[in-house]
Order: sequence, then structure tokens, then C-alpha cells
Amino acid sequence: MSTAPCFTYGSLMWADIMARVCGREFTGEPASLAGHRRHPVRGQDYPGLRPAADGVVAGRLYRGVDAAAWERLDAFEGDEYERVDVVVSLADGRTLPAQVYRFREAFVQRLLPGDWDADAFEREGRARFIARYAGFGAVAPR
Repeated sequence: MSTAPCFTYGSLMWADIMARVCGREFTGEPASLAGHRRHPVRGQDYPGLRPAADGVVAGRLYRGVDAAAWERLDAFEGDEYERVDVVVSLADGRTLPAQVYRFREAFVQRLLPGDWDADAFEREGRARFIARYAGFGAVAPR
């Protein structure tokens, strides 16, 4: 079974949320994605990623994400996101191809201006997010 790295920039940066969504644990490491920005999504605690020439997004890279985990991630992310190929930078400066969920153009009116705040998510939004999506561990593939 082939695997691919997954770059995460929102709720999935937290390993416990990633594990619950995927049905198994993955080891994450810091990484960044140039040419993008993450914005708050109106009425939600999670962000949406969009291309932006001057942007750089800090996140976590999970390696070895298998087909079963990708199916669960696809179902979890839903119709607002599309999975696309990107190149991320690792902490040591090396680059690596990965896949990321980017907010679809059709839904950009739901994105708010400014940058999504990961620290605020940790302090305020994380518990709310987990409660709101309590069933995400049992997400069925589409």
C-alpha cells in the first residue's frame, strides 16, 4: 500500500485529533508551506487554506499516511476542501512533496480576512472543536 505525507495547518496539527480522524497515530514534525495563507472560516474554529504569493503557513507534516487514512481524511474534510499536491519545507531546510487540503474556490466567501490563530485555537477553540465534531473518529469514507 502506497503512502504519502500529509501537511496539516489547522485542527489536524494536534496529533490526538489527527489520530482520531485517521483511526491510527502518525508521527508529526514541523513544516511550512510557502505560497499560501490560512484564514479563519466564518462561524468555525478551523481554518481554510488558500493560495497567496506572499504567504507562508506553519504546520505539521505527517509521513506515511496510507490509503485508509486518506479515505477518512477525505470524508472528514468534506466538500469545502480539495486535496492538492504541494512542496513543503522541513525544519532543516529540506523540501518534500506532500498533499494538503485547500479550501475550494466555490466556498471562499466563507473565509474571513486575516490569519487563523493557532494559539487561540489551542486556548479557546480546541475543546469546542472536539465537542462539535465528537463523531469524527467514526467518519465513514465517501
